[in-house]
Amino acid sequence: MHVFLRLGLKLIKMRNLTLAISTLVFVILCTVIMYALEPDNFGNLLNSFYYVMTTFSTVGYGDFSPVTAAGKVFAVVMYLIGIGLLGAVIGKIIDALTIFRRMKEEGRMEYTNEGHVIIIGWSKKAETAVNEILASTETVDIIIIDNLPKTPIDLGEERVHYIQGDTTEEDTYEKANISAADSVIIFSDDTIQDASLRDAKTLTVAIVVERMAPSVHTTVEILTENNISNFSHVKVDEFILSQQTISNLAVRSAIYKGVSKVYSQLISRRQGENLYQLPKKESWVTYQDAFKELLHQGATLISDGEKLDINRRLDEKIPADAELYVICNQETYQKLRDTGV
Repeated sequence: MHVFLRLGLKLIKMRNLTLAISTLVFVILCTVIMYALEPDNFGNLLNSFYYVMTTFSTVGYGDFSPVTAAGKVFAVVMYLIGIGLLGAVIGKIIDALTIFRRMKEEGRMEYTNEGHVIIIGWSKKAETAVNEILASTETVDIIIIDNLPKTPIDLGEERVHYIQGDTTEEDTYEKANISAADSVIIFSDDTIQDASLRDAKTLTVAIVVERMAPSVHTTVEILTENNISNFSHVKVDEFILSQQTISNLAVRSAIYKGVSKVYSQLISRRQGENLYQLPKKESWVTYQDAFKELLHQGATLISDGEKLDINRRLDEKIPADAELYVICNQETYQKLRDTGV
């Protein structure tokens, strides 16, 4: 018993590659020896290999078994050594899976794919953003970056990944493969009470992001409008004034009863008519061409980028770099995309 215990301890301490090679060699050796001892009984090497593997795994179906004394003796030796090897291999595999899950849970796994969305700073706003992205697309992965000890998301959601690290350090963004990302969203740090200090940290994060990935689209949440000037040297693509947006929406809701429901529907793709972007179609020369064709398809053209006066510019030519936005439901939008409109 002491001998087998020492053997088991040595197997556990063995390096993964050494253990894998040793197990493979032992299986091949046993397969050849068993066939050599009883060629008529096993018929071919495949049957011998099948018997060796069922013996190692203690399944033992009984459809193949040694009939000679030499075969039976070797089978006993093979079983005693083989079960230890196989157990050690299975243990190593389980340990590897456990380590992998722990590293993923703690945000220590690097992300290597492309076209993902990076959300910096975990909060209720970030959680809402994650749910909205998941509801809006079935292909885009999401990377959450924060310094929390463990992931704030369910590991069962395969499209959402967590990277733990300092949001002002370049190493953190290298783990998130930021240079290959499609876009970055920077939320202000809710743990900081002072609005100016929160914007200051957001500015620091934006500087690092733009330096590492200047071509990636960046959206930044800012609390105070006056602080936008501080971002003038940082090539951020879009700003969101969270406090001002909420205040303006509250005022409009008070003046125009129920208007908040319209805003909510336009900024969320969960139900009803929503806002979508479409590329310019070659056959559309003027805005009127696009407006009429889209209207016939069940969509309403409302803007080109931030220009909302389409109805007064119908006779103007659509520029090649136009960013056309329409209001329609999900089914209509998908139909427009599928037909090349």
